[in-house]
Amino acid sequence: MMNKKILIITLCIVSLILVSGCGSENARPDTVMPESSSQILQEETTSPEQQEKELQFDDLVFDHSMELLYANQFSVDYYEGGYKYITIEGDQKFLLVPENADVPKTEEDVVILRQPLDRIYLVATAAMDYFLQLNSLDRITLSSQKENNWYLEEARKAMENGRMKYAGKYSTPDYELILSEGCDLAIENTMIYHTPDVLEQLKKLGIPYLVEMSSYETEPFGRMEWLKLYAALVEKDEEAQQYFANLMQQLQTVLDQEPTGLKTAFFYINSQGAVNVRKSADYVAKAIKIAGGDYVSFDESGEENALSTMTIQMESFYAGARDADVLIYNSTIEGELETVEQLLEKSSLLADFKAVKEGNVWCIEKNFYQESLELGDMILDINKILTDPDVKEEELHFLHRLKAQEGSDQ
Repeated sequence: MMNKKILIITLCIVSLILVSGCGSENARPDTVMPESSSQILQEETTSPEQQEKELQFDDLVFDHSMELLYANQFSVDYYEGGYKYITIEGDQKFLLVPENADVPKTEEDVVILRQPLDRIYLVATAAMDYFLQLNSLDRITLSSQKENNWYLEEARKAMENGRMKYAGKYSTPDYELILSEGCDLAIENTMIYHTPDVLEQLKKLGIPYLVEMSSYETEPFGRMEWLKLYAALVEKDEEAQQYFANLMQQLQTVLDQEPTGLKTAFFYINSQGAVNVRKSADYVAKAIKIAGGDYVSFDESGEENALSTMTIQMESFYAGARDADVLIYNSTIEGELETVEQLLEKSSLLADFKAVKEGNVWCIEKNFYQESLELGDMILDINKILTDPDVKEEELHFLHRLKAQEGSDQ
C-alpha cells in the first residue's frame, strides 16, 4: 500500500515538471534563431541586385596613362571597360563613365561625367578650336559668346542657325536655359574663380563644371597638347594623338634651326599711352624664342603665371626696344592696325625705332587667341619673317606687315 502511494506521488511530480517545462518554452517570445537560420532568412528576402556588391573605384583595373610630352596641368588615366580618370591642377577630379556602364563609388570630390557628353556649355572660348579640330562642334550646344564675338567661322555659323545658343557670359549664366537644354558639362575659364557664387549655383543645380587651365601651361606646346584632354571627353583619343604628332612633325624644321639672334618685341599700347608686354616666361615670349627670335624682355624675375604680362611706360619700352630688329603689334586688345601711320598715332616716339625705319613692323590678327591649336602656325609665321626678308603675306597665317607711311622710301 505504501509503495503504491509513493508511485502515485512520483508520477504527479514528473507531470508537473513536464507541464512547467513546456509552458516556459512557449512563453519565450524573444527566442533568437541560430545565426545560420538568420542568414538564410536574409538571403531569401534580399533581391539579387542587393546581394550584388556595389562597384567601387578601387575595383577598376588600371590600363595605362595618357602620354603627354609638354602639358603638366592635367593627366588622364585609362581603366579597363572604357573608364577614364582625369585630374586637372587645382584639385579638379573627374571620372568618365562609358554609356550604360555601372557608376563606381568614388571619393566625394570626384565629379562623375557620363558619356556621351553632347550638351556642353562652353565658356572657355580658347577651347573651341580643339573641338573644331576633333570634328566635335556638335557636342557644344551652349555658348558664353554671342554670334558677333566669334572669329571662328564654324562657331559663328552654329550660332546663326540656332544649333548653338547663347547662354550668358561666365558671370551671369542663363541657368534656366542651361537646365532646359540638359547641360551635361560646363567648361569654364579661370575667370570663373572671380565669381564663386556661380560655381556654387552650378553645383546646387547638379551641373558639372570643368575649369580650363591651359593658360597655366609654361610651354607653348603644352597649351596645344590640351587637345588630348578634350579628345578624351569626346572619345577621340587616338585622333588627337595622331594630330599632335603630325603637328610636331611640321615644326621639326624650325626646332632644328639655330637662333637668328634678331631682337623681337611683342607689345601693344593701351588707351593711356602705356605699353603692355609679355614677361619672359609667357608662352608668346617662348614661342618667339622657339621661332628663332631673341625676345626683348622687360622683366628679370622669370615669374611664370597665367597673367604673365606687364605694363610699362613708353620711356622704358623706348629704351629697351628702340634697336629691336622686329616689332610685332598685338592687335587682339586694342584693334588691328594696317599702317605705320596708325602706329605712330599711338606714340610718335616709335618713329625712332629701328624696325619702324626699316619697315619690319608686323601686326597679329584678332582671331589668333581663339585658334589655340594654331600656335604652331604662329611659330612658323614668326620664323618666316625672321629668316626670309622677302616673305609674302599670303604665306603667313596670322601676321601682316604694316604698310609704310605715304612718301616713305621703305
